[in-house]
Amino acid sequence: MTINKTQRILKTLFWGFLAVALVMVVVYESHLAEAGAMAGNEHLEFIVATALELLTLCCIPLALRMFKMRGISERLKRQPAEALLLWGSIRLGMMGVLLVACVWFYYFFMKPTFGYLAIILLLSMLFVVPTRARCEEETRNE
Repeated sequence: MTINKTQRILKTLFWGFLAVALVMVVVYESHLAEAGAMAGNEHLEFIVATALELLTLCCIPLALRMFKMRGISERLKRQPAEALLLWGSIRLGMMGVLLVACVWFYYFFMKPTFGYLAIILLLSMLFVVPTRARCEEETRNE
């Protein structure tokens, strides 16, 4: 596997998460699905909001610093394409799954807290867009 093929796979994964979130927004905003199914359940909302806030606070710094960790960095240098595919997918998955979950819970509870978390995750994902230059930089032997 080459870095270019890995980069294309990671870019597809990146855009896939964004597309799923966008489709969810379009479906709910066009009233094809009913929003606010659990709007009155404050207890469940509190639990879900707390969990997503904690996960977001933990996952964003971890995802942004993941490739600087010694074990991952060494593996990226030894097996660039395979390691980049594995760890890049994990990094995008951590942020992308949370993004989709926040969008879904926004429409599930109709509370702006989840919308703000989704915006924060979307902005954070812009720092890990799998461009060719970033993929080459993260796997370069120094």
